[in-house]
Parts: sequence; C-alpha cells; structure tokens
Amino acid sequence: MKIVTKRGDEGETDLLFGRRMQKSSLRAEVLGTLDELNSALGWARAAGLSEEVEGIVDRVQAKLVGLMGELACLPEDVERYREKGFDRVEAGDVEWLESEAENFEDRDIRFTGWARPGADGTLARAGLDFARSIARRAERRTWELHESEGPISVSVRLYFNRLSDLLWLMARAG
Repeated sequence: MKIVTKRGDEGETDLLFGRRMQKSSLRAEVLGTLDELNSALGWARAAGLSEEVEGIVDRVQAKLVGLMGELACLPEDVERYREKGFDRVEAGDVEWLESEAENFEDRDIRFTGWARPGADGTLARAGLDFARSIARRAERRTWELHESEGPISVSVRLYFNRLSDLLWLMARAG
C-alpha cells in the first residue's frame, strides 16, 4: 500500500467505495477526531496502564478502527457496508462499555472537587483523561454529523458517551 499518493493535494480525501470528500467537511472532522482519540489511547497505553485497563483500551482501539470504517461510508453506501460484513458498533458494544463502567463504579472511586487531569503526576491517567476529552468531542461531532448529513446509528452515538464515562472512571481508578 502506497502512503504518499498525492491524491489529497487538492483538498479532498478518500472514503470507502471510491467516494471522495472535502478535507474540510464535517465527516472528515469526525474521522480525524477518531484518529486523535485512538492516538491518545495509544499514548496512555505507552505510559503504563494496569493490565486490566490496557485490555479494555486495546478492545476500544480495535473497535475504533471499525468505527472509522463505518463513518468513512456515506449514507448511500451504508447498506453496501453492511453487506460486506465490515465491523460496526452494535448495541452490545455500548452494553460492554456500560458494564465495564459499572465495574469501576463498584470500586467506590473517590475524588474531591473537580478532577484535575495530571494532578497525580501519572502520565497514563492523564492520557486517559486526554482521550476522554477527545471522546466527548467525537460525541459532539458525531451528533452534528447525524443532524446534518443523515442517520448515524444510535449505537455509534451512544458509544462515545459511554466511552468517555468509562475513561473518566479508569483515569481515577489507576
């Protein structure tokens, strides 16, 4: 696969099924935000997460790759995407995030005042908080895309909300 294609030199980028879009489009913004989120999670991993949290982050990163594919598909190609059997965010993925968040909530995580990312001096926790803030932006941009360009599945829209909650909890738990 060639990386330097020069196909984007005129301000457009590729989507699935041979489609193209402007790099300044909202869909490109959403996809870029997901890329940032995946990178922030990678940074937190490299900073040294617990084995449990690293396993969760790994599963989330794998899902984000599929989610980027799902959102790199224009509404008119959604059925084609489904027929190909590509990875999608389903209700079960949202339920898994909720279950993991409940697991952390059961640990009676305590904090005083508003959380201050990085205050404990731990890069991994700060990285989880950074990823959380990007997940919140992904949530806002996905809703905006849903409202302006056509339906984005409920599971995708809920995924970012649940993910940001889970990341907040994991950053507090260690």
